[in-house]
Amino acid sequence: MSGAEQYDERLGVPLRWWVQGTMLIATFWMAMVVAMPFTWACGFTALLLGLLAAWFLGYGAARITVADGSLRAGRARIEGRHLGGAEALDPEATRRVAGVEADARAYLLLRPYLKRAVRVQLTDPADPTPYWLLSTRHPDRLAAAVTELVGASRQG
Repeated sequence: MSGAEQYDERLGVPLRWWVQGTMLIATFWMAMVVAMPFTWACGFTALLLGLLAAWFLGYGAARITVADGSLRAGRARIEGRHLGGAEALDPEATRRVAGVEADARAYLLLRPYLKRAVRVQLTDPADPTPYWLLSTRHPDRLAAAVTELVGASRQG
């Protein structure tokens, strides 16, 4: 990809979470409908469904974007000149880097429903963060976009 925006991904919650959450709310409704008036049960159920939807939409709103000379991951942003290499990780390597091999200073944007990630090395001597570990559905595309960003930053 080329141009101003090279990569953009929203880490949305998978459909199975929505199905399971809806089933959980339906279970609560069944328990409440026998214990309280019908309208109250429906009201509480609607409230719970709204809270669940708000939580899923908020949790899944995190974005990873490579654009305009920088990498954005969630609320964090870093310019391409401060980035080193990017490495696409398989599920096992992701588990290790996020677990036993983790560095407490690293920036993590992880989602449990995404098993693969990209590790982006940082080269800024003023930043104590050694790397970013970013969950993604497309680790090879993200790593390639970051590598392209690093190359463009070094040339410019």
